[in-house]
Amino acid sequence: MQAPKHIVAIRFSAMGDVAMAVPVIKAVLQQYPHVHITFVSNAFHAPLFDNIERCDFYPAYTKAAHKGIRGIWKLYAGLKKQQHFDTVADIHSVLRSNLLRKFFRLAGVGNAVIDKGRAAKKFLTSKENKQLNQLPTSHERYATVFAKLGFPIDLTAENLIVAKEVFPAKLEGLIQRNKQLIGIAPFAQHIEKMYPLEKMKQLLLQLGERDDVQLLFFGAPGKEAGILEEWSNEIPCSFNVAGKISFKEELQLISQLTLMVSMDSANMHLASIYGVPVVSIWGATHPFAGFYGWRQDVINIVQADLFCRPCSVFGNKPCYRGDHACMQMISTDMLKHKIAMNL
Repeated sequence: MQAPKHIVAIRFSAMGDVAMAVPVIKAVLQQYPHVHITFVSNAFHAPLFDNIERCDFYPAYTKAAHKGIRGIWKLYAGLKKQQHFDTVADIHSVLRSNLLRKFFRLAGVGNAVIDKGRAAKKFLTSKENKQLNQLPTSHERYATVFAKLGFPIDLTAENLIVAKEVFPAKLEGLIQRNKQLIGIAPFAQHIEKMYPLEKMKQLLLQLGERDDVQLLFFGAPGKEAGILEEWSNEIPCSFNVAGKISFKEELQLISQLTLMVSMDSANMHLASIYGVPVVSIWGATHPFAGFYGWRQDVINIVQADLFCRPCSVFGNKPCYRGDHACMQMISTDMLKHKIAMNL
């Protein structure tokens, strides 16, 4: 009988990247019943790992208690005090995770680290001599880290989708559960990844006329929530979720959706881990970079065929053309067609 193995897996941010780790962690634990994983990430992400058997979540407070070199040492000391670990899976490879991994290595704990494929991504996003090829997905890159540690996994295995959550009690009476629930997530971290808000609102006004759907708006508290609240007052059969429920409750609701409409953003990945179809809208970025939703059908990708795409991996560079054509070329009719295909 194999001795139990306890792995520390590290991925501090961003939310979408952490969500992409969920099916990989499930695969490791399902395919290696003697393995236990402690996942280290920003505290906010804890609900993503609820109910995953033999997976503990260890919160990192990188802007407070675990800030800087001393903070990472404190994080390491807390982990070491809690449990003996056999190895470390660094699926982030940033300064913080590299330092935490180094502390474990100095204590004799082996590790493996993700290869982000920066050179290939540079060719994918170059202005000249662009090499438009499908790169390994983040899921595959994460899986490779575990394979280096001696735990190769089958990502095509069944039962890697997270089961539906219970419906959030707070929303009973506000959500029309007899209708098809369409999540709408119109925002992204960078403007180059966002469909123009005026065009999105036009689309939603048309969708709101259907009597068989309810539109549910997702976004961050603050400015985004304010815009979505205004929309919910103008668009028929819609409800703004942003800023009104906890992250855990948001996941519960997402698991109940019929469809999610999202940018290349975290909500695509949150819906994907529950097997919810996603109509995803791509502008400056491209699915070939490896950040497409888990087991999403490529038929639901909406994008313009432009020589300049993708111009960046993360959408954090301004459009050098100056016209944001990658999004402007996507019509509301194109989106309505994709949405209708999934209803």
